Amino acid sequence: MGKNWVRILLFSVLAAVSLPAGEREALAFDANIRARHMPYSTLIDPWLAEPGSDVVEGYTRCGDSAIFTGLFLGSQAYRYAVTHDPEARANVMEALNGIRKLVDVTGTDVLARCAVPVDSPYLDWISSEEYANSIRAGAVDGIPYMWVGNTSRDQYLGVFFGLTAAWNLIPETEVQGWVSMLATRMLNRLRDDGWLVRMPEGEIATSFLGRVDHQLALLKLGRRCNPDRFEGAYKTLANLTAYSVPVPIAVEVQEPHDSYYKFCLDHLAFYNLLTSGDNWWIRHGYTNGFDILRKTTDDHLNPFFDLIDTAINGHDDARDERTRAALGAYLLRPRENTYVDLSGRYPPCDGRIDRTCQVIPVEDRVPADFLWQRSPFQLQGGVYPNIENSGLDYSLPYWMARFHNVLGPDGQ
Repeated sequence: MGKNWVRILLFSVLAAVSLPAGEREALAFDANIRARHMPYSTLIDPWLAEPGSDVVEGYTRCGDSAIFTGLFLGSQAYRYAVTHDPEARANVMEALNGIRKLVDVTGTDVLARCAVPVDSPYLDWISSEEYANSIRAGAVDGIPYMWVGNTSRDQYLGVFFGLTAAWNLIPETEVQGWVSMLATRMLNRLRDDGWLVRMPEGEIATSFLGRVDHQLALLKLGRRCNPDRFEGAYKTLANLTAYSVPVPIAVEVQEPHDSYYKFCLDHLAFYNLLTSGDNWWIRHGYTNGFDILRKTTDDHLNPFFDLIDTAINGHDDARDERTRAALGAYLLRPRENTYVDLSGRYPPCDGRIDRTCQVIPVEDRVPADFLWQRSPFQLQGGVYPNIENSGLDYSLPYWMARFHNVLGPDGQ
């Protein structure tokens, strides 16, 4: 970590001392993300020499760098809309530049999971950990890079959530120009490849086929930021298929425990679909799908999901109170990734030793990279206390809560 960022982190923390606890914590998380979690403009988590250490030995979770950079972009767009803080805007631009690197490095406008300069002291560490996702060579701004392939739909949905939030909340020419450029490049590639995520050598990493809701979530932003290129495609697909959007959601909610991250992806997609207008026919299909999703997740004590509901449907007193309580409970959580087994406190069920049938309070849940994409029924988790979590799972819903007036500046 460079000396300049040490000073910035220290200044940000000291400047926040007089602020209410929630905002102070959010600003501290944001400053630490920039100082320690974005060495190459995208978000990855440091592996510390020992828990709580200032010494970074390596970096981990590079395979999810794209989705978390998108979520960080969203958090800072919300923060800037609330505070107009130049630091928040600088964070927005850094995240946009990081996403640009993930698109540039592949050479084909497909999105990389992660990208690291080849002279990085952490290259071997990251390459070893991400070997199964395939390691490829590329370049950014003429500098040799290593990038991680096998890109999944969740990486795209996280990035497009952040781009959509930035488009919604920052009506400035520079920011919207970046959003339009990045969305256009990725959508052109996906559409040219028939909604297959195809690596440069031709290998298919995954597909958006069968998930028209996710296709529409990406095209919706394209229609707004580059209507000449995408409005016709969006309207045609939406008018023909919006009625079917509830179908995959209805299938997924039949199993509310396993692969819980699917519900995070669905909420990201519906944020894109329902925070701007459409005709009644299209919106009716989207709303039906979202209603099915919320009937499963609305009692999961998940403030991120609840705030997406607020962004779409407006205030609900019970939901707002639940959100405030969950955000407060988050601050009671330990910050380390030490292994936790809660089966002695919450009874296992359904013949499974790894889950319970009651929603575990936020403060007790097992450690996670981003808590809101992990099952609230999970009894076991965490392994390495040396991994420093980013705190993005607090700062993102915090700034959303501030913008949507679920939380006031005094934390109430």
